[in-house]
Amino acid sequence: MASISEIDVETAKAWMESGEGHLIDVREDAELMQASIDGVEHVAMSTLTPENIAEKISVPDGKKLVLLCAAGQRSYQIGAFLVDQEAVEEVYSMAGGIHAWQMAGLPLK
Repeated sequence: MASISEIDVETAKAWMESGEGHLIDVREDAELMQASIDGVEHVAMSTLTPENIAEKISVPDGKKLVLLCAAGQRSYQIGAFLVDQEAVEEVYSMAGGIHAWQMAGLPLK
C-alpha cells in the first residue's frame, strides 16, 4: 500500500548526501529567490496536475522521494496527492520545511 511519512531535516540531509534520497522543493518560483537548498530539484506545487505528474515528478530508481516546502504543509499535501493519484508507492515530507533546515543551521544558497 502506498504511503506518506514525515522525516526530520537531519534524515533528509543524510539521505541527500548518501544518494539515498531525491529531494524536490515544491515551493513557488518566487520563494526560491529567498532561500533554497543546493542540489534539490524544483517542481512548483501550482504546476502539478493529475495529467502531468509523470513528466514533472521522476525519481531515480532506488531513491526515496522527499518533498519539501516552506514549513512542511504543502509538501505533505503534494505527497498525499501523489499517493492518491497512485503516482508513487512511498513518499516523504520534510517536517518543518526549509524553515526547519535553516533553523538547524544547514547550508542554503
